[in-house]
Amino acid sequence: MAKEFKRYLVTSALPYANGPVHIGHLAGVYIPSDIYTRYLRLKGCDVISVCGSDEHGVPITIKARKEGVTPQQIVDRYHALIKKSFEGLGMSFDIYSRTSSKTHAETASDFFRKLYDEGKFIEKTSMQYYDEEAQTFLADRYIVGTCPKCGNDRAYGDQCEKCGSTLSPDELIDPHSAVSGSVPVKRETKHWYLPLDRYEGFLREWILEGHKEWKTNVYGQCKSWLDGGLQPRAVSRDLDWGIPVPVEGAEGKVLYVWFDAPIGYISATKDLTPDWEKYWKSEDTKMVHFIGKDNIVFHCIVFPSMLKAHGDYILPENVPANEFLNLEGDKISTSRNWAVWLHEYLEEFPGKEDVLRYVLCANAPETKDNDFTWKDFQARNNNELVAVLGNFVNRALVLTQKYYGGKVPACGELNDYDRQTVAEVAAVKASLEGNIENYRFREALKDAMNISRIGNKYLADTEPWKVVKTDPKRVETILNIALQITANTAIAIEPFMPFSAAKILGMLAVEKFSWERLGAMDLIPAGHAIGEPALLFEKIEDDVIQHQLDKLAATKAANEAAESNQSIEPQKDTIQFDDFQKMDIRVSTILEAEKVAKTKKLLKLTVDTGIDKRVIVSGIAEHFTPEELVGKQVLVLVNLAPRELKGILSNGMILMAEDASGKLRLLQPGETTNNGAVVG
Repeated sequence: MAKEFKRYLVTSALPYANGPVHIGHLAGVYIPSDIYTRYLRLKGCDVISVCGSDEHGVPITIKARKEGVTPQQIVDRYHALIKKSFEGLGMSFDIYSRTSSKTHAETASDFFRKLYDEGKFIEKTSMQYYDEEAQTFLADRYIVGTCPKCGNDRAYGDQCEKCGSTLSPDELIDPHSAVSGSVPVKRETKHWYLPLDRYEGFLREWILEGHKEWKTNVYGQCKSWLDGGLQPRAVSRDLDWGIPVPVEGAEGKVLYVWFDAPIGYISATKDLTPDWEKYWKSEDTKMVHFIGKDNIVFHCIVFPSMLKAHGDYILPENVPANEFLNLEGDKISTSRNWAVWLHEYLEEFPGKEDVLRYVLCANAPETKDNDFTWKDFQARNNNELVAVLGNFVNRALVLTQKYYGGKVPACGELNDYDRQTVAEVAAVKASLEGNIENYRFREALKDAMNISRIGNKYLADTEPWKVVKTDPKRVETILNIALQITANTAIAIEPFMPFSAAKILGMLAVEKFSWERLGAMDLIPAGHAIGEPALLFEKIEDDVIQHQLDKLAATKAANEAAESNQSIEPQKDTIQFDDFQKMDIRVSTILEAEKVAKTKKLLKLTVDTGIDKRVIVSGIAEHFTPEELVGKQVLVLVNLAPRELKGILSNGMILMAEDASGKLRLLQPGETTNNGAVVG
């Protein structure tokens, strides 16, 4: 039997304050969070929703350095923009806080200090890169070099954004400082680590045994991490922007942003209410984290381990992470400006906040990555919001004005079809509740819209505009039922489309109903005077959509031009002929190709090199399908030291070239050649 809770704490991933919010963020985190919170409020639950800006970390310092301003100026700018954008879309956070606040600094410092005093950290001294010119240790993101896996010469010390590989600075080829451009040196530095391996047993029992109801993508990723074995994770960084590590001998060190940021949920709750402890320390509270899939490990592995180590706090009951949303078939990218930005949408589509909320929920990437297209946006608005929801509400109100002067007619005796319709409306509630409470918001939205579909069908079947000529008494019952369905529609859609729900209530001239009234057919009394009907939604014309498509086309063209205009890489250092002779490059044929499980970028290739058959793992899955590779002859560096990737030993490297658009091209012999032929 499911546990009953007295209150709810809903958290939404803290958006990073180095840029605006886009539709991918909304579909992945914030709209699902707001739907869930609004639903709980309508039910009369004790619920608070907290969010805020994540304002520390290396990307912010990089952006500040590029713009010649301070990190504080960067976070002030984007905190204000994000907060205003969320308000414009109707996000109903009880507080939108920030991690640069005094409360947060104190809370995070106290959290660290408690774990430190209780010996929960381990100290490790290691050699890390240091920029002698800038006189600073370099965080991973400040180190740039060539990716050893795909050859991208703009890879970071923590990740290659081209092939998606997770890296360490030591793996980069020709690493250099992103601050000064100089070649860094290694220097000794000390940091504190949370030994996650000590919490493996607890996490296995808590997640793998205790939370099998979690979404498949969340549960699966947690299991993968646990099966791979957890390692100690640093909780401090050498950086001058962030919360100083509150211990002696930690000068020049700050709390690592992924230790600091989730504590922001606690500090935000402190700023919201003096009763914050009942939301964080009582087993009667249900805590739910809404996040994107890139944050699963931090919210399901790292933060729970921190909370467990601290000992005073409850753990999340669920972490319903969504997958990613693409845009017009391409991955959303802030660096390439390939996005629909929320603040721009609100400026260009005034009064259409609910259209975006509706489309992003209806197309939410709940179980797999999904695609947002402007044509789909237009179609859903015109064919669903205008033609179904808006049409029904408008007909019910206009007919009431026309036949009864805006007064709700009395309901007479119901016939079988009336009773069937009333029963269908009442039946929606159970399905709608079940879907929301199990985080199936796409299905829940269909349930909510189904009420207006039932209403539309009811009016179409009963034809009050015809019956009024022969049986006006019957029309009173028909329109009474239609108005009750309209009021039910306002209740059902409020979590999804709050502006439209409020507009319906305004036209009905009634106050908001509680959730428990959903399905009732006595919401509006006979004789009640409704307000003036108005259109809920307006058709979106082709030229409006074309303007958005033209904007994206211009962005794409600018990106391609920038890439094609990039200067040719200068010649690398001269090598001797003996150095070249060490490279054994052979003509080979790809015999088999398959995707590597749980990755988007990696392909496992079996190749015939002429000297043997071997496996090579290559980060090219976004450029080639397995089917188109089989049978192709390629050039392979066969004497590259073996490397393990995702548990597969890769023996060699496929040689490729990247064109101006970023597309990878196979380097192939001009004509079919025997496998094993040496290139040189």
